[in-house]
Amino acid sequence: MADAVIVSTARTGLAKSWRGAFNMTHGATMGGHVVRAAVERGKVDPAEVEDVLMGCALPEGATGGNIARQIAIRAGLPVTAAGVTVNRFCSSGLQAIAMAAQRVIVDRVPVIVAGGVESISCVQQEANPHMRREGWLTEHKPEIYWPMLDTAETVAKRYGIPREKQDEYGARSQQRAAAAQAAGRFGQKTARRSVPRCRAASSRPATRANSPTAHRRAW
Repeated sequence: MADAVIVSTARTGLAKSWRGAFNMTHGATMGGHVVRAAVERGKVDPAEVEDVLMGCALPEGATGGNIARQIAIRAGLPVTAAGVTVNRFCSSGLQAIAMAAQRVIVDRVPVIVAGGVESISCVQQEANPHMRREGWLTEHKPEIYWPMLDTAETVAKRYGIPREKQDEYGARSQQRAAAAQAAGRFGQKTARRSVPRCRAASSRPATRANSPTAHRRAW
């Protein structure tokens, strides 16, 4: 059985939704930039890339039309590299990576690119609402259309996860992200891209579980 190995990684910098550096950047532009960087960092022959798997929670508009295939072409890969877009909402990118590993292990595919792409700025407020809900599902299983905040609260109640534990976990995550950023660890992974008049977002190192913002309902 073959082993699946990650040979290189790349990501964009982090920016704010709607008013950040990438608020008018097409998904193929962002994705193509980092895929090109990952392929170059891994010293991989682009002709060896058989497929590009990209997770996307909102695969429409600027991230629609099989965005994975667009990213492959935008990254400069040959037309022989296929593309498939995967949607498992928040775990879409992780699912794409897992599927790529399975392809390598089971099908012995030599080289696959996998990751995730999203543009809240370009897509979320512009999503197509036409016939978004199906009648039978709305009547018999309405929670399938819940936003993730409703889902999270239901999961917390069902499994007895208190708010304090959630706040502690969230604060700890922010603190770790801030420490990693201060140590320059994100810089090693980021494929830098020049954007005129941009302001990058950063983690809040002073975030605490008992801070006022920790208890603000995020609707």
